[in-house]
Amino acid sequence: MKQIVLLEPGVWGERDAPHPPLGLDEALVRIHRVGVCGSDLNAFKGEHPAYSFPRVLGHELGVEVVETGQNDSGIQPGARCAVESFYSCGRCRACAAGLTNCCEQLKYLGIHIDGGMQPLLNVPVSKLFKSERLSFDELALIEPLAVGAHAVGRSRLQRGEDVVVIGCGVIGLAVVQFAKAHGGRVRVVEKNPWRREFAKALGVETTEAANDEQYPVVIDATGNTASMEASFESVAPGGHLVFVGLVSGPISFPDWLFHRREMTVLASRGSLNLFPQVIKMLEDGEINVSSWVTHRMALRDVPQQFAELRSHADLVKAMVHVEEPGL
Repeated sequence: MKQIVLLEPGVWGERDAPHPPLGLDEALVRIHRVGVCGSDLNAFKGEHPAYSFPRVLGHELGVEVVETGQNDSGIQPGARCAVESFYSCGRCRACAAGLTNCCEQLKYLGIHIDGGMQPLLNVPVSKLFKSERLSFDELALIEPLAVGAHAVGRSRLQRGEDVVVIGCGVIGLAVVQFAKAHGGRVRVVEKNPWRREFAKALGVETTEAANDEQYPVVIDATGNTASMEASFESVAPGGHLVFVGLVSGPISFPDWLFHRREMTVLASRGSLNLFPQVIKMLEDGEINVSSWVTHRMALRDVPQQFAELRSHADLVKAMVHVEEPGL
């Protein structure tokens, strides 16, 4: 089969690869959708610290099970599934503490090991979460939705509490949805006017820039150093600041402000045991992603079209279709 490979930042290629035999406790899945993550766009530019190359990208996946051995999870051929994209070792200090998303040997599909920009993939059955109601588009969006849900959980947001979400890309949109579902009073800060209008459709107040107002919960989803540093100013005394976006270099902040307001600063990495909850909320209509996919491309067109994605001001989520049996 053919794989689409990011050989190095800015350089795509194709390669023929034999399909490996199915391992114990694995399932063979056919990839139908691959969501393009902001981290993939950063990897293409050489601006993400975690990726290794060459790499088959793709960790936001909507798949169909082709073959599987016996398992206790009810996953059988024909099942439509989302794929949890990180593999933890189960042995390190973090895993022993139940923090598998912080595993010392953590491997992400499409980042550390080859991901979904290929027609078939072997994945552990334990990483498959099925739904009989969701589309392949929706299943591919479960992974970024879970990232947003985890960030809201990290924030300790209380019902009725004010929260500002800085940055309204897909992760920011996910944070908005789960913050609203959690009962928060949400405001969005977003420079892009098109994204501001998009966020307004979720029933939240939006603004182009943060003012002098302070919030008990601030969640920065920009992955932008200047924004992350400035976000300290928006945290109320005793408040919580969560960084769900990340950068490869250091960030700095005024220590006196940090101490004077006795704020808590938190990182949010991936998600933790949230796929079933997110799938149910999406099935029940508690969250809605029907308008999120704004751009589409076939797998074979990725090398020609991928670089153009950042130029689209109206980009929310690009979705790669992996339908061709020969590619």
